[in-house]
Amino acid sequence: MTAGRPVIDVAELLRGDFHVHSAFSDDAVSTLAENIAAADAAGLDRLRLNDHVRASTTWVPEFVAAVAAERIPSGLTVFTGVETKLLDVTGAVDVPADLVVGAGGVDTIVIGDHQFPGTDGPWSPQATRDRLAAGLSEADALDLLVTASIRAMERTPQAQLAHWFSILPKVGLDEAQLGADRLTAWAQAAAATGTVVEVNEKWACPGVEAIVALQRAGARIVASTDSHIASDVGRYDRATALLTEAARRLAPEGEDDR
Repeated sequence: MTAGRPVIDVAELLRGDFHVHSAFSDDAVSTLAENIAAADAAGLDRLRLNDHVRASTTWVPEFVAAVAAERIPSGLTVFTGVETKLLDVTGAVDVPADLVVGAGGVDTIVIGDHQFPGTDGPWSPQATRDRLAAGLSEADALDLLVTASIRAMERTPQAQLAHWFSILPKVGLDEAQLGADRLTAWAQAAAATGTVVEVNEKWACPGVEAIVALQRAGARIVASTDSHIASDVGRYDRATALLTEAARRLAPEGEDDR
């Protein structure tokens, strides 16, 4: 760490938006060009265009070609990604078998915790609640999630975790229940695998303790809006608060988080 500087450079992180959806996703409305223009207008210097896929998706080559054809303003670097869901405790993710990551394909696979990673496939929030009510302990459920998270990072090269731990309140659990040991193991896996972890504006997660654990482990953190419309690109509020508080906690005594 450089003397006099915060451990987390909040302003630098907020000049990027690493999770922006276009009309290639069935729940978003803006075009690639509109998102790029919005990023430029917001003063961003990094943008990840990122749309939802499943195993059955066929349009990824079209998406990559469309991004390559866009005019990119000077000073803005554009990356690509496809967002998929974590499936089960083995760390499998729901991507097309022929997906190309790297040269000629997308830059990364963005993994979302859209459902709970069960022992026999993805569990919906209600199915997870039912299992908890039927006797699955909260500790065992949290262990399942962290184990699946680590295995997904180990199995998926060039990965980014999207809105991680957003599944917890949906199933009646809380990120605070994870505890230091689980967060440390998760954060160290992110660092060891080179997995990028986004601090997500839309879902306001992961929380401060998780961000601190990531930073202490040496994992890479980015900011994202999870925008589904261009007017939201690069517009931060909750992510700013999370990153600022994490920076405050990590700053050496006597330094502030400006």
